[in-house]
Amino acid sequence: PEEINRMVTDSITDVFYTTSEVANENLRKLGHNESKIRFVGNTMIDTLLANKHRFKAPEIWQKIGLEPKDYFVMTLHRPANVDEQHKLKYLIDEIVKGANGKPIVFPVHPRTAKILKEIGIEATNLYMIEPLGYLEFNYLVQHAFAVITDSGGITEETTVMKVPCLTLRDNTERPETITVGTNELVGTNPENIAPFMEKLFKGQWKAGAIPYLWDGHTAERIVNDLLTLA
Repeated sequence: PEEINRMVTDSITDVFYTTSEVANENLRKLGHNESKIRFVGNTMIDTLLANKHRFKAPEIWQKIGLEPKDYFVMTLHRPANVDEQHKLKYLIDEIVKGANGKPIVFPVHPRTAKILKEIGIEATNLYMIEPLGYLEFNYLVQHAFAVITDSGGITEETTVMKVPCLTLRDNTERPETITVGTNELVGTNPENIAPFMEKLFKGQWKAGAIPYLWDGHTAERIVNDLLTLA
C-alpha cells in the first residue's frame, strides 16, 4: 500500500523535492523532466537535528540501569515479520541469542503486542515496553549499541546518529542508508541474523557517513524554491 501511494502521488506531482541522487535517477527513468526535480535533502533529518537537544531518557533507562552503547533497541511491526507466530518467535529467539546478554529494549507496536501475548515470548535480557514518544525513543536510539528494525524512517535516523542498524527486510526504499549510512539489509529469514550480529560484536560494522544535504536545512531549501514558483 505504501508503494502504491507513492506511485499515485508521483503521477500527479508538478515538482519533486528529493532526498538523494538515487531518487533523482528513479524519476529520470520514469520519464520525468529534469526541470521538475529538486534535490533538497531530507525533512525528517531537519526534525531530528532540530530536536536533538530535547531528547530525554525514558523511564526504562533508569529502571533497568541502561548504559550508553551497551544495549539494543528493537522495533518490529511489518506483516512479513510478525503475522506468523512461529516465525516471530524464531526471529526473536535468534535476536536474543545473538545479543550476547546485552539488554534489548523493545517498544512494542500494538499490532505486535497482541501476537506476542498469544505466544508468550520471554527472555531475561528482553524488555518489552509501551510505545515511546519521539524524544524518548530517539534518546534510546542515539545511545544504543545497535538498532534492529523493520522500519524505514528509523534507518535514516540511525544513519545520521552513526548507530549501526540491522534492517529485517528484503528491500528498502531508502537505499542511501545502506550505500552511505550505517544500515544493513538482513532480510526476513531469522537464520540471517547470526552473521550480522557476529560482525557487529567483532567491531567490523561500517562507520557510515551522512548523505549529502542531510544537514538540517532541507525545509529552508524547499521554501526558497517555492517562493520562486509563486
